[in-house]
Amino acid sequence: MSTVLELTAVAKTFTMHLQGGIRLPVVTGVAFTVRAGECAVLAGRSGAGKSSILKMIFGTYRCDAGSIRVDADGRSVDVAQAEPRQILALRARALGYVSQFLRAIPRVPAIDIVCEPLLIAGVQRGEARQRAADLLRRLNIPERLWQLPPATFSGGEQQRINIARGFISDLPLLLLDEPTASLDASNRAVVVDLVTEKKRRGTAVVAIVHDEDVRAAIADTVVDVNRFTAAA
Repeated sequence: MSTVLELTAVAKTFTMHLQGGIRLPVVTGVAFTVRAGECAVLAGRSGAGKSSILKMIFGTYRCDAGSIRVDADGRSVDVAQAEPRQILALRARALGYVSQFLRAIPRVPAIDIVCEPLLIAGVQRGEARQRAADLLRRLNIPERLWQLPPATFSGGEQQRINIARGFISDLPLLLLDEPTASLDASNRAVVVDLVTEKKRRGTAVVAIVHDEDVRAAIADTVVDVNRFTAAA
């Protein structure tokens, strides 16, 4: 299988501008690769920098050193050096992300939040809504809620909307930041099945999961982030 993601010598330090410019090192020397159809799980203690690594891959955070190469459709982009417009284009064609929290949009129905990535990609509305409905059923979201905005849903329901939105597109690379943290056992099992199906179709996955059973079920490799944690 081809390499989809490669991190080399990646480092990140936060500068606290409101605290006199104090610099807080986060990670240094981060290096790993993920091939098509593989899942790499980032493991390490709280505060080790797992979420920061995901956000650097997605381009939300800029890294201070190193390279983050994403290869998709025969094109390679170094996220560490890319301009904002290049990162936005990469997200649209190659890079999915499921965060810990849903960005709830007022007055927008849940089903429209889920199918939006397909509409942006040019999929016809009818097909996009059907695929969204299929995912919502699998994730046990009652049909009576589909036309309601999820801002008033429970935390677990909001997370399942978030998961459905992240999984609806078939992209080469998918990032998962604790997708099962708010879910019960049955819905965790659904997420495991969804990850397995993505891997079977050749998607590379990078995930943070604290549930040991979920980790064992989806991980092909475990990246110990503790060894990259920067000294203060």
